[in-house]
Amino acid sequence: MLSRQYLRENPETVRESLDARGYDVDLDHILDLDAEWRQLKSEGDDLRHERNTVSQRIGELKQAGKDEEAQDAIDRSGELKARIAEIEDRADEIEAELDDLLLELPNVPDEDVPVGDDESDNEEVRRTGFDDLRDLPSEVTPHYDLGEELDIIDEGRAAKTTGAGFYFLKGEGAMLEHALIQFMLEVHREQGYVDLFPPIPVKSTSMEGTGQLPKFNEDAYRIGGNEFEAYDDDDLWLCPTAEVPVTNMYADDILLRDDLPLKHQAYTPNFRREAGEHGTETRGIVRVHQFNKVELVNFVEPDDSEARLDELVGEAEAVLDRLGLPYRVLNLCTGDLTFASAKTYDIEVWAPGTDSDEGPEQGGRWLEVSSASNFRDFQARRAGLRYRPERHESAEYLHTLNASGTAVGRVMVALLEYYQNDDGTVTVPEPLQKYMGGKERIEGHEPVGESAVGAGRKE
Repeated sequence: MLSRQYLRENPETVRESLDARGYDVDLDHILDLDAEWRQLKSEGDDLRHERNTVSQRIGELKQAGKDEEAQDAIDRSGELKARIAEIEDRADEIEAELDDLLLELPNVPDEDVPVGDDESDNEEVRRTGFDDLRDLPSEVTPHYDLGEELDIIDEGRAAKTTGAGFYFLKGEGAMLEHALIQFMLEVHREQGYVDLFPPIPVKSTSMEGTGQLPKFNEDAYRIGGNEFEAYDDDDLWLCPTAEVPVTNMYADDILLRDDLPLKHQAYTPNFRREAGEHGTETRGIVRVHQFNKVELVNFVEPDDSEARLDELVGEAEAVLDRLGLPYRVLNLCTGDLTFASAKTYDIEVWAPGTDSDEGPEQGGRWLEVSSASNFRDFQARRAGLRYRPERHESAEYLHTLNASGTAVGRVMVALLEYYQNDDGTVTVPEPLQKYMGGKERIEGHEPVGESAVGAGRKE
């Protein structure tokens, strides 16, 4: 959240930020409301001072036997009381409206964020892993076809149990998912992260604290509204990212400088209504309603957040480096920044199995597996995250950052396509083998059931 003081002192900066981000917000209305609120508070303070003076005068007049003047003072005190009540009611109304409007204002991008309309204006920072690509089959099978052939991904049966946009992982597919999660957690432990396993449902206040609400309520799954009326008032949402519970676990706390930097990692399943967004993705496990990822959340002193962002990108990159997957890093433009972010680097892994106009020279496509963001004090103001530079000093807002470390499903897509072999098997990268019982290749297995006859299994 942007502070009202910041808006008063930097209206043109905020206006330019809104234009660069493509937000249509009536900033003048917000500033006018704030000016009215300040005028009312000033008038109220003056009237309270006058009322205190009048109250003191009433006693003096009564003691002096000046009853008529005392009554005039009593009448004036009543008028002042009524006007003060009017002012306080109006000031409370304005403050409530301002709070709602401020929740809708996005963060101000850092000065070095490129200005642009959408993802096409993002700036590529670097590519890694393309100088020594492994030999790929002449035609790489997309992960959704390969998953079906190996019978390790089953979208059809998930549609029966749950609906479109969900999937079963089977056998070696499930093993690979678990292996990736354990591998990522181990990598980030080495980087100094403390493990958390947070609750999956989160309250509306937590969603507001990190900026998911009110802006993106349509993308989230709300719990309740069913026939069990006892649960209708739970005010819970399914976690869209571990950023929400982990960031808000310190809401309204005051940390100490000695606590910082505080680095937490959390694996969670995540839930979002994003499958088939704009009709662009209907097959496979790239854009789905439920997915797993390991989230990295950092709490730091304000002076340290800029450098910490660069380090955070490197911590997420380490996963792809150790797995030997080619990838690139992008500096997101203003039009592609998330609502709460002041600066974001996206890490996109290369998946060679599906052609795309945006893929590298070798074909394939880019899959975002991590967004490393610096929110500065934006989330801290919304959630009440503060620290004391010294024990005797006033509390200040700290800075928050996070990154996926990384999105498990999309890394799996890249592995299935990049480590695919001519015979249709998939080589398991060496760092994952110990988590898969020493297995070096994914060879799949025979499908089950009558529907499998004629589709890869012998009777």
